[in-house]
Amino acid sequence: MRTITVYSDYKSPYAYLAKDLAYDLERETDARLDWRPYTLDIPAYLGSARVEAGGKVVEDSRNAHQWRRVKYSYMDCRREANRRGLTIRGPRKIFDSSLANTGMLYAQRHGVFRAYHDRIFERFWKRELDIESADALAAVLEECGAPTKDFVVFLMGEGRRELERIQQEAEAAGVFGVPSYLLDGGDLYWGREHLPRIRELVMS
Repeated sequence: MRTITVYSDYKSPYAYLAKDLAYDLERETDARLDWRPYTLDIPAYLGSARVEAGGKVVEDSRNAHQWRRVKYSYMDCRREANRRGLTIRGPRKIFDSSLANTGMLYAQRHGVFRAYHDRIFERFWKRELDIESADALAAVLEECGAPTKDFVVFLMGEGRRELERIQQEAEAAGVFGVPSYLLDGGDLYWGREHLPRIRELVMS
């Protein structure tokens, strides 16, 4: 059985669009997916901005090139989302997804990864969930059936350390964005467009 390590981040629309396709790959082949969080530093390469509810930009450190790239990215993702019956509404600011990503690790430990993963992605991209709120994340975990009395302690301690370790290991393997797929032989692929090729490799 081949193992594929999948790196994902809840604030990436591309990772959201790749999620179900990766599920399909695992279901239809003998591959095992090892999901891991990777927290993107978007301001480092796309600048930062904050937008009011009416669409007015109130904070902005992006240049014209970065704005064109961001606008195209969301246009591209919405086209694919609409084709598949999904909703992607651009966030009004760049969120710190580290708490939600640590929540992924907690969900995995308590056997509710898939339920948590699906709910966090869907609600965040509908603007129905604040992924920077520990209380909001705990509510999702509880809804999924996980105990939450130790969640905040995990977020601030062991979970944060594990997230940092995974981030360092990912970058040592060459990961720079999501979704990324690291095959057990060390080959790295970035982007959902590579899933057909990964499927071929798994089934060969």
